Amino acid sequence: MRWLLLKDLQILRRSPLQLALLVVYPIAIALLVGFALTRGPEQSTVALYSAMPADARLGFGGEQLDAAEIRDQLCSRVDCIDADSRDQARGLVEDGTATAAVIIPEDLGEKIASLASLNPQRPQVEVIVNGSSAVENEIVDDRIDAMVAEANLLIARRISEAAHRYLDLILEGGQLSLVGQDFEVLGLRDTEAILRALRDQVPAGADRRQLERAIRFAVLATQNLDLAGPLLTAITQPIAVDKTEVGDSAPSLDTFAIAVTASFALMFVTVLLVAGSLALEREENAFGRLTAGLVSRGQILAAKLGLGTVVGFAVLFILLAGLSLFVPIQWSRAPVWIAAGLFAAAAFAAAGAALGAATREIRAATLAAVMIALPVALLSLVPDDAVGSLLEKVIEVVTAVFPFRPALDALTGGLEVSGGSVWLYLLHLAALTAAYALLARAALRRF
Repeated sequence: MRWLLLKDLQILRRSPLQLALLVVYPIAIALLVGFALTRGPEQSTVALYSAMPADARLGFGGEQLDAAEIRDQLCSRVDCIDADSRDQARGLVEDGTATAAVIIPEDLGEKIASLASLNPQRPQVEVIVNGSSAVENEIVDDRIDAMVAEANLLIARRISEAAHRYLDLILEGGQLSLVGQDFEVLGLRDTEAILRALRDQVPAGADRRQLERAIRFAVLATQNLDLAGPLLTAITQPIAVDKTEVGDSAPSLDTFAIAVTASFALMFVTVLLVAGSLALEREENAFGRLTAGLVSRGQILAAKLGLGTVVGFAVLFILLAGLSLFVPIQWSRAPVWIAAGLFAAAAFAAAGAALGAATREIRAATLAAVMIALPVALLSLVPDDAVGSLLEKVIEVVTAVFPFRPALDALTGGLEVSGGSVWLYLLHLAALTAAYALLARAALRRF
């Protein structure tokens, strides 16, 4: 069996181009899948023209919101290009340099400040978008809507804070600064106390009744204004979120993407190699000569499984070592993910052997490997809540009888720094290896 394995390795060595394609193509596909899983939308480019003075400050009582803070809020989500005028900002959108333009008018600060006054005005900014790209336009619209929502929440909180201070001033009294002058505000509580002290000095009659009315007003106003503070807080944040996580903790997205990349590469390399290698023995009539008295069918099958396991794991190890230059790989858990990689490679090799033995021709074996392995692997990535309960059960059964899902779970558990036990997944992979090996052995009788 050792010589059979060496023979297959010699064949691979004599065909460096075929070997390179066999290794590079699956790795490229796997990297693209991992890239698609982790790639976020690119930063949109927005032309920004602010007519507000650079030192403009927006007052909300003691709180200040300046023009630079508005710009920081906007440019934290998009790439900003400063424009010198509205026409220049519009031109940047028209020629495709920017996907949108945001025009901040000169009086924005005054209108925002007016929201905390008795004569509020509605602040407004102008947005110019390029409608030629539907997808990009939708992304920009969503981001601008999110930024406007954040700005509105920030302003609402500042207004609420200013209103709280005015309410405290009305209730408790104090000094009020207005147009450069300080005024003393008596406050409702002190007013009530003064009126109560004067009540006993006023004889019964019309004046006493008027004084009683003033005292009742001060009491009712104090009681009701005490409720205004919590009401203002509720308006600025009407719904609070209490987040509770149930079930097992999910792995990080980076770890999951690495595991998907590794599983795809391992699957394609191993299944295609073993299926094609076994079918090649039949197509070139080497199988008949080998089993004429030199080796048994079981030994040939074992050699193919060994070939797939060795080459598949080697590719997996090289891939993870290369990825470690760009993303963190938990080398402290290397024994766990090495065991997962070996079991997964053996299971994929057995599945490839079953396909190669069943098809008996290298072109059919290769086509069958791609047409079966790829859809089942993609099914394994379908979220549980994306389909109905019946279809979810069907997907669970289909993915359970192919090694990709247990291999993905085992590698994810091995690569995650706080990953749990992977022994059930290894047992699953061992059972699939045995089952596919038996199917391949039965199919070899027809060779």
